[in-house]
Order: sequence, then structure tokens, then C-alpha cells
Amino acid sequence: MARRNINSLLAFRAVAEERSFTRAAAQVGVSPSALSHTIRALEERLGLRLLTRTTRSVAPSEAGERLLGAIGPHFDGIEAELAALSELRDKPAGSIRITTGVHAAQAIVWPALARLLPVYPDIEVELSVHSGFIDIVEERFDAGVRLGETIAQDMVAVRIGPDMRMAAVASPAYFSARKPPRTPQDLALHNCINLRFPTRGGLYAWEFEKAGRALNVRVEGQFVVNDIALALQAALDSLGIAYLPEDYVRTEIEGRRLTRVLDSWCPPFPGYHLYYPSRRHQSPAFTLLVEALRYRS
Repeated sequence: MARRNINSLLAFRAVAEERSFTRAAAQVGVSPSALSHTIRALEERLGLRLLTRTTRSVAPSEAGERLLGAIGPHFDGIEAELAALSELRDKPAGSIRITTGVHAAQAIVWPALARLLPVYPDIEVELSVHSGFIDIVEERFDAGVRLGETIAQDMVAVRIGPDMRMAAVASPAYFSARKPPRTPQDLALHNCINLRFPTRGGLYAWEFEKAGRALNVRVEGQFVVNDIALALQAALDSLGIAYLPEDYVRTEIEGRRLTRVLDSWCPPFPGYHLYYPSRRHQSPAFTLLVEALRYRS
């Protein structure tokens, strides 16, 4: 195949996957105008429209989707083999992209990285923190972090943290004027701090269980947030009751800045797992990262 055809196909693949000439141009190291010229030349040679362009977006046409599906696996295979050559180096090296939530990032992922990265200066890690779920294959992440019960079956899952519990907490000042709830149903009488996660399609329903009886409660209150740090601060400032990971609020509970309620309704559940596609080639750098994160009870 002529070199210009390979370069054109790589350019098309970048635009089709990024859905943006600007981002794709930055990826392949050319200007957006030069990239647009390359794509138009490819379309003229094939006699087909590969991309549908509007003033706001760009997306593959039917022919473009077919071409992307044909060439994508081949280029992915080439990239995987090139990455595998890093095994011949004396020191593990390479870039790793991980997506995770803020709690897992602070409690588990960063402490492991703080130990790993100084020892292996040729390993680079990009940690992307999101409150919702991310499709790691579509977004081109190497791995993600989720609770064990939410991971798809076609993924490899590695336990990186202990079982978790949730904790319903509020400040002593808040409870000084209100009777603490004794059952989840009593939360209807309280100002609760809601969490909204984009992929759940609405507000997070507080999950309780006791004696084998599961109960999901949709609470109400003045404040809705998508960040657990702000939910914690609102509870500390006596706005209402927050429902947060137990380890995240343990210091405040032990220091009596927060009072815990409904403790018997909060059983343990599977904690955080690192997950990645089963077909993923594990480079030495990625293997080191997995071992650094692996939970050992």
C-alpha cells in the first residue's frame, strides 16, 4: 500500500474516532486545515463521502463506519505489537490512562501511584476523575475503577480495595433540633443532601438492607451535588443528612463532628475493582500498575 494511503487512513481513523478535526489534528500532529485536505483527497480517490460534516460536529457516514470497522482492528493490532516491544527495555515504560471516581482516586488509586511512580520514572499515568461511568473502550482508557457489583462480565476485574459500607451522617447541631431517623422511612422527615450521578439518569437512591430486606429510598432536600466532598461539607455545615462511604467520613464521626444514624441498615458490599478488556495486551508497565493496586487483605 502506498505510504500516502496509510497516512490518509490514519488521518481518517483519528477524525472518525475523535469526532473532531481539531482534536484529531492535535493527535496526529498537523493543522486542522491540512487534516481536512487529507480527508477530502481520500474521499475523492475512493469516490465516497466518508465523513458527514456540520458546523458543530463531524461523524462517519455509512461508508465511513464500514471503513473504520475494517481498518481499526488492524491498526490496533499494530499498536499493540509496538507496545509489546517495550518488554525488551531494561525498565518498564509507557503511558497508562485510567478513569475513576473521586473517592477511589483519593482513597486507593493515588496512594498506590505515589509509591509506584517514583520507582519507575519511565511510566506515565493519566488519571481522569469522573462522577459517572465511562465506556473505557470507546474513550480509549486502559482501565477503569468501579464497585465490584457494577462491572460488565466481559471485563477482567481485579479487586483493589476492601468491602465497603455506606454511612448516613449529619452534624450534632442538625440533630439538636430534629429527632434522628430510626428507619430509612424516617428520612422523609429530614433535609437530605442528594447526589446526582450522570449515568444513573437521576438522583442516587439511598440503598439500605437489614435482615435480608433491601430498601431503596429516594430522599428529598434543599441541596443536590455531584461531588462527595461538597456533600460532606454540607453535612458538616449542618444543612442535613448525607449518605457517604464509611471510610470517607470515619474521621469526622470519631471526632464527633458528625453523628451516624441507621448504622444497622448499612451492610458491607463489594468494594472497588480495577477493570479492563479481557483482550487487552498487558505491557510490563500495566502489569506493575495492576500489582501495585491489587488488594491484599
